[in-house]
Amino acid sequence: MDVNKYPFLNRDLSWLSFNHRVLMEAADESVPLFSRISFLSIFSSNLDEFFRVRMPAIFAFTSIKGKKTSLREEYPKDLVQQVQAVLHRQLEEYGSILTQQILPSLKENHICLYYGEPIHSIHLETIREYFLSRVLSFLQPVILHKGKPNEVFLENNALYFIADLECMDEPEVHVYAVLNIPSGNLPRFLPLPSIEEDNYILFLDDVIRENLQEVFRGYRVHGAWSVKVTRDAEMVLEDEFAGDIAEKIEKQLEKREVGHSTRFLFDSAMPEVIKAFIQDYFLLRAEEMVGGGRYHNLRDLGSLPNPFKGKLVYPDWPSVNHPGFDNHHSVFKSISQEDKLLHLPYHSYNTILRFFNEAAIDPNVKEISVTLYRVASDSHIVNALISAARNGKKVTVFVELKARFDEANNLRWSKRMKSAGIKIINSLPGLKVHAKVALVKRMENHEEKYYSLLATGNFNEATGRFYTDHVFFTANEEFSDDLQLLFGYLKAHKFVTSNHHVPFKHILVSQFNMVSHFYELIDREIKNVQKGKPGRIIIKVNNLQERGVISRLYTASQAGVKVDLIVRSICCAAPGLPEVSENITVHRLVDRYLEHARIFVFHNNGETEYFMGSADWMSRNLYSRIEVCFPIYDKKLGEQVGYILDLQMKDNKKAVFLTSELENVRKPILPDEEKIMAQEATYEFVKSLSSDSESG
Repeated sequence: MDVNKYPFLNRDLSWLSFNHRVLMEAADESVPLFSRISFLSIFSSNLDEFFRVRMPAIFAFTSIKGKKTSLREEYPKDLVQQVQAVLHRQLEEYGSILTQQILPSLKENHICLYYGEPIHSIHLETIREYFLSRVLSFLQPVILHKGKPNEVFLENNALYFIADLECMDEPEVHVYAVLNIPSGNLPRFLPLPSIEEDNYILFLDDVIRENLQEVFRGYRVHGAWSVKVTRDAEMVLEDEFAGDIAEKIEKQLEKREVGHSTRFLFDSAMPEVIKAFIQDYFLLRAEEMVGGGRYHNLRDLGSLPNPFKGKLVYPDWPSVNHPGFDNHHSVFKSISQEDKLLHLPYHSYNTILRFFNEAAIDPNVKEISVTLYRVASDSHIVNALISAARNGKKVTVFVELKARFDEANNLRWSKRMKSAGIKIINSLPGLKVHAKVALVKRMENHEEKYYSLLATGNFNEATGRFYTDHVFFTANEEFSDDLQLLFGYLKAHKFVTSNHHVPFKHILVSQFNMVSHFYELIDREIKNVQKGKPGRIIIKVNNLQERGVISRLYTASQAGVKVDLIVRSICCAAPGLPEVSENITVHRLVDRYLEHARIFVFHNNGETEYFMGSADWMSRNLYSRIEVCFPIYDKKLGEQVGYILDLQMKDNKKAVFLTSELENVRKPILPDEEKIMAQEATYEFVKSLSSDSESG
C-alpha cells in the first residue's frame, strides 16, 4: 500500500492540540475550581515533557537538508515556527485563564494567591521568619562574570532568579547574578495568616523576592526575574551489543539532566539588555529563548493548598468491588469459575493486589511470571513478588528499564527483586517490552493449572486510581498456552518450539502477528461492505500515528465502513476529508480520569469481535516493542466494553470532535437531547453491575 498518497496530520501539532484540550478543562466553569487548577498543572507538566522529548527531535530533523522524503513530510522545515506559533497562542490563553478566571474565582472563595500584588504588612514578619529559618540555607547565589559561561550550570526544569545588582561601594558597577529557587527542597507555596475570612497563599519565589537584599549584602538589588531551562531528555542507548544494560541505563541517567537546552524560559518583563547578556552567557540559540510570565513551573499548581480540604474539587467516587470476587473465596477459585473483567478505576484495584498477594502465600502456587513497565514507587505488587520468592516460589519478572522517566525507579526495584532471589530479565536489545501480562502456575488435584492476567495498563496501583483501564482474568488454556510461549521468548529471545510459524493462537503480539491480524480484521469489514453488509470499526487508543494502519482505515472509509476513533492524544488520521476519510470520526475525551485503555472493535456482520491490550497504533508500538492485545471471547464481557465505548462516543459534555485542522470542537447538544458525561455514566454502569449481581 502506497501510504504517501494519503494526507496525515503532524504528530507534534496533534499533541499540542491534545494539550489544548486539557487547557479547555481549566477554562470550563462547570469543573470544580481546584480541579480546574489541576488541569492548569497538567498542561504545564505536559508542556515540560514536550520540550524535553519532542523539541530535540523537531530541532534535529528540521535541520536536515535533503530532498522530499517521508521524514521531510513529518518534519517540514517550518515546523519549529508552526510549533512556536501554536505555543504562543496556548500560553496567552493559559495566562488569561489563570489571571482572568482562576485567581478571581479563588478570591470569591476567600483564597488569595499573591500574584505579583503588594504584600499586606501583616504578612511581612511571617515571611521574613520563614525565609531566615527555612529558606536561606538552601540558597546558592552566584555572580555571573562575562566571558565565563562554565561558572554555573542551570539544572533541568529547576527555578532560578536572574538578579540585577549595583555595587554599593562602586555605584557605577552593575553585575548580574543567578540565584536558585529551592522548590525541590521546600513547598512551592506558603500559607499565610488569614485576614478576616480570607486565606492567603504566597509563592516561594516571592518569599525570596521579599528578602533579596539579605542574600546580596553589599549590593543594591534593582530587580530579579525568574528563569528556567528545559533540557533534552532523550536517552541514546546502544544496547544492541553484549553488556549490562542496567549499568548503561545508570550512566545515561546521569547524563540526562545535563542534556542540551531545548527551552530557556524567562520572565518577559526582563529588560532587553539583561536578556541579551543571558543569551550570550549561557550560549543559547534565539529559538530556545521563550518569554513567559512572572512564575514558571506552574505544574506546581497541583500542590496549591486547599484550605477547605474536600471542597472545590470533584466529588469522590468510591471504587466498586467487582461482584465476581469476595473476601471469603480465593481469587483463583473465582477466576476458575468464569472470566472476569475489571473496569478501572471504577472497580477497586484491590482485586489485582489480591491476585499477586494470594499467589505469594498460596502453597499451591509454584511459579509467577510478570512483565513490569512502570512500577509504583512503593509498589505492593513488587513487594508481593519479593515475598513469593522468599516463600520458595519460582518468580520471573521482566522489568523494562527503558520506560521513559521511570528508569531510575524500575532500576531500583529490579535490584531489590534480584537480591530477593527473583529471576530478573532486563530489557531486550533494541526493544521495549510494553506488554502488561502475568501468569501464575498453580497445582490443583496433582495437575498444573494456569491463571492469566492481561491488562491495558501498567501494574501500578498509584496510576490505577486515576487511569481508565481494563484488566482481564482468565483460567482458560487458550490464553495461558500463548503466555507461556511469550514468557519463554522473553527469557530465551527465541521461541522454544520447532514450529517456524508464529506460535500464538489467540493473543496478538507486536513483532509477530499483531499488525497482520488487525489488517485482516479491517479488510474483512471492507469486504462485508462490498457485499452489501454493514461494516463498523471502533478503535480506542492513546495515540494513532502509524501511517500503514491509518492508510488501511482510509481505505475502509472509502469503501463505506463507518470508522469511529477515540483518540486521547496524538492523532495523525485526518477525519472527514472528501473521498479520503468521510466515514471517519475522531472523538477526544478529557475528564477527571486519564483515558488510557486500548480497545479494538470489529462489527463482523453482527458477530462483533472485541480486542484490548497495551498497544497504541504508533510505529514504535507496532514495530519496535513487545505489545500484547487479546480477544474478549465472553459475549457478556464484550457487551460491557461495547456499552462503555458507546457512552464515550455519545458523550456531549467532555468529549469533543477532532477536526482535520486539529481543532477540538465541542459536540452540539440539541434542546431535547440528554446530556451525557461518559465517565460519570460509566461509574453508574459499573455500580449497576454489582447491584444486578446482588439482586440476582
